[in-house]
Amino acid sequence: MEGKRSPGICTTFSELLQEGEHCDVSLRVDGVEFHAHKVILSRCSDYFRTLFSSRWKETDKRVHELHGFSAETMRHVIEYVYTGTVPLTWHNAQDLLSMADYLSVTGLTRLCADFLKSQLSLENCLDVWRFTDTYYCPSLRDAACTFVLHHFKQVTEVSTKFVDLSVSDLKDIIEKDELNVAHEGIVFEAVVRWVAHDPENRRQHLAALLSKVRLALMPAEYFLANVQTHYYVRESEECKALIIDAMTEMYQLSMSSADSELLSPLSRPRLPYSVLFAIGGWSGESPTNAIEVYDPRVDQWVDITREGEGPLAYHNAAYLEGFIYVIGGFDSVDCSSSVKRLDLLKKTWQEVAPMHYKRCYVSVAVLNNVIYAMGGFDGHVRLNTAERYHPESNQWTMIAPMHEQRSDASAASLHNKVYICGGFNGTECLITAEVYDAATNQWTTIAPMSRRRSGVGVVAYDDKVYAVGGFNGFRRLHSAEAYSPEGDSWQLVANMLCPRSNFGIEVVEDRLFVVGGFNGFTTTFNAEYYDKATNEWYSIHDMGTHRSALSCTVVKGLPNVRDYVAR
Repeated sequence: MEGKRSPGICTTFSELLQEGEHCDVSLRVDGVEFHAHKVILSRCSDYFRTLFSSRWKETDKRVHELHGFSAETMRHVIEYVYTGTVPLTWHNAQDLLSMADYLSVTGLTRLCADFLKSQLSLENCLDVWRFTDTYYCPSLRDAACTFVLHHFKQVTEVSTKFVDLSVSDLKDIIEKDELNVAHEGIVFEAVVRWVAHDPENRRQHLAALLSKVRLALMPAEYFLANVQTHYYVRESEECKALIIDAMTEMYQLSMSSADSELLSPLSRPRLPYSVLFAIGGWSGESPTNAIEVYDPRVDQWVDITREGEGPLAYHNAAYLEGFIYVIGGFDSVDCSSSVKRLDLLKKTWQEVAPMHYKRCYVSVAVLNNVIYAMGGFDGHVRLNTAERYHPESNQWTMIAPMHEQRSDASAASLHNKVYICGGFNGTECLITAEVYDAATNQWTTIAPMSRRRSGVGVVAYDDKVYAVGGFNGFRRLHSAEAYSPEGDSWQLVANMLCPRSNFGIEVVEDRLFVVGGFNGFTTTFNAEYYDKATNEWYSIHDMGTHRSALSCTVVKGLPNVRDYVAR
């Protein structure tokens, strides 16, 4: 009945309750009596359906008492049963879920679980996780556990409940491959902090916990300075044995790249929280359908290309709520207005609404769960038009046009605005940039870059907008610069290792990655990343396919990430 109730039926039920008409049962909770109707309670609750059945020996009793709950909670449960709605807050959701679980009001249980999932934070995620030890709610438990795994470092620093975890719960968390940490020293330090909360009783568990830390993956300098010499470790014979095993593993890893399936628990890499997809591009004499995924934890690319996927270049891509959207581009025959999306869980492609304009060399950004497609080339002219896509309605809507025609530009969102930089207007490579404010539907010109850049890569990184590489009309560029919205100014940063235009660009785990492109002589499979902390670029493993005019997008927290990485 819960799934079929119309507003009219709910109004009728509510009026019956308010008027007390035809009530045939009373529920006493914490000294307060609530009058209700057996038939309505039974339709929403297995508990009451059984209680009021003819087989129940106390069927004739008009008053049924429930213990262990507050009258206010019972009032909200009855409100939900009769109206299908309930005012949920952080303070009442757990009590309501407890009572709904006890009474088998499945709709309310689901509603409370969904609400608590939406309220997960660094401060409360451990509370919610432990709450599900008592009440069977697997989706909520999984969500809370996933939140802890994805935000482990911050949780250990912010949550006051971290040091109250049981040894089994802590072990369960840190042994998981899905644990998201930049380096294993974070896990070691969390374990030490947990032990130090009650060293007399907890030091006995140190070796068991450290056996779940990937000790052999630590930098040797950190391991020697912080782990091997730690007081707790030096005082434990079991820990000393672990130290020897870890050092042996470190040596073996330094001598060869061992197969991950043969690695010990001390050296097996964890699954990445973020992965980088490189999609399509121009390779050789034509577009390619190649799709590769980069795992930053092991510096490896995995080819996930499947038969039947059409080749595409000069397109763009964006990730949004479980889907990678591939937008516009050139398919070997014509510029395209089509948009398709990849369901990363089902691994299936689906066509969605096309854009109003054909767009290859298109710029794309995501802002507030909306995809923006700007400029490009329709096969005849360079465009200044822009439009946005709402996944809920599967519709593209035109927005204000840009000040300039731009193909081969690039865009990014930062601080609730969309920035687009550089490109080609059909005559010259552009040095200009502009910003779109969705609240006013207006484009505003910002300070020009220091270089003309067509085929540029633009990305938001470190609260700035970075413009990287490109073509200035004469040569491919190494240079990169960062725009500060506060000062409306650009500042040069370190040059890339390799010049490139028409490449993929994304930020993965707080580093700026550039992938593929054209170096002035040939397409390349070369990739590198920039670290703002050192203002330097570093090489990573090459892709398997050399290509330019590709698109990259980063995906975070993918539930089935194992399907996309080398494991």
